[in-house]
Amino acid sequence: MVAIDIDRVSKSFRKYTNREIATIKDLFVMGIFRKDTFETETFWALRDVSFNIENGKMIGIIGSNGSGKSTLLKLLAGIMGPTSGSIRVKGRVSALIELGAGFHPELSGRENIFINGIILGLSKKEIKDRFDGIVKFAGLEDFIDSPVKTYSSGMYMRLGFAIAINVDPDILLIDEILAVGDEEFQHKCLNKINDFKRKGKTLVFVSHDLGSIERLCDEVVWIEDGVLKARGLPRMVIDSYTGYVASFEEERAFENHQSALEGAKRESPNRWGTREIEITNVRLTDGDKKEKYLFEYGEPIEIILSYKTKRKIEDPVFGIGIFRDDGVCVFGTNTAIDGFSISAVEGEGNVIFSIDRSNLVEGSYLLDVAIHKRDGQPYDYQSRLYSFVMRSKIKDVGIYRPDHDWLITSKEG
Repeated sequence: MVAIDIDRVSKSFRKYTNREIATIKDLFVMGIFRKDTFETETFWALRDVSFNIENGKMIGIIGSNGSGKSTLLKLLAGIMGPTSGSIRVKGRVSALIELGAGFHPELSGRENIFINGIILGLSKKEIKDRFDGIVKFAGLEDFIDSPVKTYSSGMYMRLGFAIAINVDPDILLIDEILAVGDEEFQHKCLNKINDFKRKGKTLVFVSHDLGSIERLCDEVVWIEDGVLKARGLPRMVIDSYTGYVASFEEERAFENHQSALEGAKRESPNRWGTREIEITNVRLTDGDKKEKYLFEYGEPIEIILSYKTKRKIEDPVFGIGIFRDDGVCVFGTNTAIDGFSISAVEGEGNVIFSIDRSNLVEGSYLLDVAIHKRDGQPYDYQSRLYSFVMRSKIKDVGIYRPDHDWLITSKEG
């Protein structure tokens, strides 16, 4: 049985090109003297989206910021209507989209429960029967008769969530609710969602938390630029989406590197030295010798320094420094420290620094590259001009993830 049927739905908004009008006075003044004041463009948040959701299923919706996910959820909730196409929803709907958006700040929590309950379709008797459960879930027993304008953002949110779930809907729409609130509240949310699933409710969950999407949902829908890109099993769709995101991140990382190479040619406080020997190019490659600047955790990395001399240079030292993007030093070494002796260089060539396994945690990193004398006097020192990005499915904290194992033993007797 189909709980939600979305048939060729599109949604457009008007985008005003002239943003100089801020007051009514501006409207009259600018409207009189400028013909382009009211020119607009059409922005399509959704384009011809079609799919259905079976009763009792939990569907995750993923996509980049501005892809149309929240717009779709608001259409399902009836907050707005589609520009074209149709949406058919069977059953009572409750939406966790903007918690507490309908609260009156001057009224108490008690009064807002009754007002919002009625808006969501409950009778006064139904609200009375569920009132204690709402207050208990929200943890607001001591504050329920205080004006909600005195509530913290967390109290506001808990009350909104408690009201929405106690409507006992057939369909529950959730927008990023698990990304907010303290840990205890998030556990209560998850327990309630799992309880809804056991009862055969239909759930639609919008989130950037791909781990929660994969763990909780039966299927995933990927929307990008307002278009339905994929639908299917969570792992399959999430892999397609992360691959898409990675391609953009890699393209951006490559562009940043090209910009850094151009910047290194100009005078900069980030580059100094006599230039008797120069670093003319810096490249990063993976295990297949492919140039790239976005790496997955555990991949090999090669940092290739191209040099050019103005004369024969005796006993040069080549160095590498890796820094986290907040300036924390991760690692630094050079050919002298590592006992790699270079008697002399002349003309052009490359020096390659190889990392067999990149155990850096996810994040952005900066490079120092240098050539100097053995006593440290720099020929060419380029500080943090170049960057690369690490991605990982493992969400560690810190800088470095050493290879490790866990072991538990018990003492008999």
